Amino acid sequence: MKVFLIRGPRYYWPFINEYDNFLLPQSLVCLAAVLKKSGIDVRIIDCSPLKMGWNSLKNLLKEEKPDIVGIGDSESLYSHEAVRVLELAKEINPKVITVAGGAHFSNLIQESLRNFPIDFIVRGEGERTLLELIKELEKTGPDLRKVKGIAFREDNQIIETPPQPLIENLDELPLPAYELMPMQEYGKSRFLFSPGGITIHHSRGCTNSCKFCVWWVQMAERKVENGKVSIHPRWRTKSAEHTIEEIKLLYGKYKKRFLIFVDDSWNINPNWNEEFAERLLKENMKLGWFAFMRADLILRDEKAGIFKKLVDSGLSHISIGVERADNTDLKDMGKNCYSQEMIKECMYILKHKYPQVFRQATFIIGIRNETRDSILNQLQFAKEIAADYPAFHPMTPVPGTESWREAKQKGWLEIEDFRYYDWITPVMSSKYLSRQEIEDLVYLANRKFISFPWIIKGLFSPFRVKRNMYIWWLLVVLRIFIDSVKRFINPFKAREYTRLIRPSWYDN
Repeated sequence: MKVFLIRGPRYYWPFINEYDNFLLPQSLVCLAAVLKKSGIDVRIIDCSPLKMGWNSLKNLLKEEKPDIVGIGDSESLYSHEAVRVLELAKEINPKVITVAGGAHFSNLIQESLRNFPIDFIVRGEGERTLLELIKELEKTGPDLRKVKGIAFREDNQIIETPPQPLIENLDELPLPAYELMPMQEYGKSRFLFSPGGITIHHSRGCTNSCKFCVWWVQMAERKVENGKVSIHPRWRTKSAEHTIEEIKLLYGKYKKRFLIFVDDSWNINPNWNEEFAERLLKENMKLGWFAFMRADLILRDEKAGIFKKLVDSGLSHISIGVERADNTDLKDMGKNCYSQEMIKECMYILKHKYPQVFRQATFIIGIRNETRDSILNQLQFAKEIAADYPAFHPMTPVPGTESWREAKQKGWLEIEDFRYYDWITPVMSSKYLSRQEIEDLVYLANRKFISFPWIIKGLFSPFRVKRNMYIWWLLVVLRIFIDSVKRFINPFKAREYTRLIRPSWYDN
């Protein structure tokens, strides 16, 4: 069978546009590597870096005639464009087999199979499940109920097979199929994750179970208990040796010089962290790298002398999920791993001992008890911890999270069109603030933080990575301002959905 894995044309955030860095989708290269190793004819089409619009994709599908078309969006924001890929494939060939994966479709099985042209949903971790599904479909009389971890329609019923066990040893997986990607088209930005930014991951899952986060859910361990499936947070990692092997491939063959680790929680295991840093230092590669890290674990590694090794090995940009300026809010959101006191200590150490590291902090605005004062407290806390950049995101419950289930059950969601789930647009009010008031206050918080002195300080930083990030943010602000002016001049200009930008090549 000929298998196409496709990330179709899409609108983009104003923060990452066609002149910046479209990030390589790790899910697709990992899936393709397993299929390729098993002798399956597989191809990946990532339309954004290729600037391949819908007409070009349609012509390609007509010409190549794949037997299976798969999409794998975990972001609810792009789910409608992922579905459009499958609609296009079925329009061209009604007999084509369509497969959807990723967190969004895994957590909306009933709605997805009933409303969209999806033949199969691969739930959770996909490599083993997708391979087993394809092998079964190749048989003359396939028994689809034998394949664990899938959902499909049968005689007007939706069948969900038992969960697929997690892959315990990630080193057993082949290296991602980077050779199937247009590698020269990733990491072309002069400032963002520069030079030559490329995604990579060494671990999957998380040890925590935050109510607002779907990423731990996607890689959770699933057990059947009393006839029901329960989920439990799990964290697994490749060995440091295996990860270094992958980095050497990216560095040597593809000339990539900045690693963007997309792990949910990069720094869980201190022994792994230390071995990785020491191995990377021995390789003497001139690399910078980014990771999402937990503040409590940064403090742990700093006390053990490990964190300095990570910085020496090239760590130059960290994103920390601060989320809230109040410990009670953190506990209510299920984030029990650290406190605001830990955040303060961590950011103080980063600022004074490791000033070369860009400190990014994320905040969630618009929780149920949010008030104007509590939002302004988030801004004050961002200033107090001296983040290089605080990202203030409206609370956006997505399918699969406890926050989503609660919001649906209690009728809090005012917008259920996933095209608005961009973590920029509020989709529900709080007890005390309307959606518009939350949006206005998020804008106010950003405006009060991103000041002229803030820009000047960053632009004259002695550290290249920091200077680049501040230049990039300045360009982002200017782009958004220009777009706002254009909309003010021509308020009747059609926009399909809020703030996202339609690429010039979108329909080509």
